[in-house]
Amino acid sequence: MELVEQRQSQPVALAPASSSPAAIMQLAIQQGAPVETIERMWALQVAYEKREAERKFNEAFAAFKAHAVRVIKNRQVTDGPLKNKKYAELFAVVNAVTPALSEHGLSASWKLTKDEKDWIEITCVLKHSGGHSESVAMGGPPDAGGAKNAIQQRASTVSYLERYTLKAILGVSEQEDDDDGGRGAEDLRFTWMTKVNEATNTEDLNRVVREGVKVLQAARDVEGYSIFQRAVTARREDFKAEAGA
Repeated sequence: MELVEQRQSQPVALAPASSSPAAIMQLAIQQGAPVETIERMWALQVAYEKREAERKFNEAFAAFKAHAVRVIKNRQVTDGPLKNKKYAELFAVVNAVTPALSEHGLSASWKLTKDEKDWIEITCVLKHSGGHSESVAMGGPPDAGGAKNAIQQRASTVSYLERYTLKAILGVSEQEDDDDGGRGAEDLRFTWMTKVNEATNTEDLNRVVREGVKVLQAARDVEGYSIFQRAVTARREDFKAEAGA
């Protein structure tokens, strides 16, 4: 009888309900594990949740891409160097992608991440309901083309940047793209502006500058070249600010 009572008084090892860090951490707490052990388990749980959120994001994004969303060019340019070219306005892009995004728990939004007199930067953020998000940024000067006032110039640039960052992060293109073997001036500018914004250090940026100057000069895009140079200058200022932080 005494032997039975002694066996019953010994602590019983419990198996965790699952193999997740959270379940193992709960078991460690129940068994009186040291604080250091609990903290390590908590760090593992945070990393586990981050990986799971990213995995769910990737699955949702792959499912979104399977929809093969069609973005139709709905507006024709009436003047300037791109006269008679067609493009999809921001609302056309948003309307085309939103149903498929929502179906898979995805949503896109924008942040005004730089608002200076001669430079505006927009960041597009793609979020998943599981918690993971990714972003892409692009900047440019106020659109001084046409008879726009100061507010309209900035609004035009914001709309332009929202449209292109959304297309970039979703990897969608517009229907009726040029089939003459080249790209429109607008697409060419976007390509090199994106490369500038994606440069991670001065050496990388210098390489982008060397390549971009050749391409834009060959395309005889004077305005695009000017915008490119401003983007390069702004990126160099970013590096200086980061180095001084």
